[in-house]
Amino acid sequence: MARNLQEHILNTASELFYTQGIKATGIDAIIKATGIAKMSLYKYYPSKDALVLAHLQRSKEQISQLLLNGIQAKAGGPKQKLLAVFEVFAEMLACPGFRGCPFINAAAEFAETNNPVQQASANFNRDFCELLTDLAAQAGAAKPEELASQLAMLISGAIVTEQLQRQSGAMQLAYTAAEILIEKSLLKGE
Repeated sequence: MARNLQEHILNTASELFYTQGIKATGIDAIIKATGIAKMSLYKYYPSKDALVLAHLQRSKEQISQLLLNGIQAKAGGPKQKLLAVFEVFAEMLACPGFRGCPFINAAAEFAETNNPVQQASANFNRDFCELLTDLAAQAGAAKPEELASQLAMLISGAIVTEQLQRQSGAMQLAYTAAEILIEKSLLKGE
């Protein structure tokens, strides 16, 4: 029962943080939405910051799993694995409940570099770039880190564009640009 209550709190808070914003969602709103006592919330999450960090950790795990599953399911060779990342994000952006990247959103709300929320967002970005760097290296890119940074910027830009203008086709445009960047990078490696 305790684990279910902790999950219920995190599920509810995550939904509110994602749809309404972290700073706009107070503890009272979370308590009201969960239907629990304030002390029950604080038993599992001693502060709002702890709850926000748990939300971001869960988001990281979910996105990472979606990416790994998508890469495995959609891709053949190393180049296709890089492009599969764009396909996975295109599927995420097509969801009716899409409200942007939880990490981009959190970083925008907590811009101070020493803030734990900002650091969690930066860590997600670093880990994502490492995944792209590994895939770029497997594909034989001349400069895998550079290609990974370029692809990550394309994805981030497409996410923000789609957040601002739904059904913009931004991820498809990013996919097309990624194909060009990948080809150019692979030609340099030959």
